[in-house]
Amino acid sequence: MPIPLWFQLAWTAFVLYVLAVWWRHYGWRNYLWFSDLALIGSVPALWLGSAALASVLAVTVLLPELLWNLDFALRLLSRRRLTPLTDYMFERERPLLLRALSLFHMLLPPVLLWLLAAYGYDAAAGLPGALLLAAIVLPCSRVLGSPAQNINWAHAFGDRPVRWPAWRYLAVLYAGMVLLVFVPTDLLLRAIAG
Repeated sequence: MPIPLWFQLAWTAFVLYVLAVWWRHYGWRNYLWFSDLALIGSVPALWLGSAALASVLAVTVLLPELLWNLDFALRLLSRRRLTPLTDYMFERERPLLLRALSLFHMLLPPVLLWLLAAYGYDAAAGLPGALLLAAIVLPCSRVLGSPAQNINWAHAFGDRPVRWPAWRYLAVLYAGMVLLVFVPTDLLLRAIAG
């Protein structure tokens, strides 16, 4: 199932536009969010036909992105909140353009799955790459981001403050991501890939 050139061009233009708007409104630190890293990484994965890169990105964000979509749909349909993941989408003081561009969360899972369908799931890269990426990004999110930004929840779990030392909290957060996100996603993608 090859990915057509028109989609490669359109997706690249869309990602570049989102990144330019994010830079202007949020600054470069916003790119540390795992979902933004996956959005950025999807472009080279697309152009290089890289199963390894697509696999790392899918293991890292596929389940959280699906949860984001579920939470967003639930809030639209019932006004009930499943998680705090989509709170910002309903903040009226946040510009509509920023909220509209955040709908990339709806597009990212199908794009990642399309990349995997086109290039295959690289089991040798998926889980190890996600482990390495998180080991680098979580401490960077803590050091470079502020508690107000709380990038990748590196300062607090959602809106709940954590009183633990930073190193312990990051270790528990990392372990939670590995056990609850990365390993299940890897197992699922291995099963689908056969």
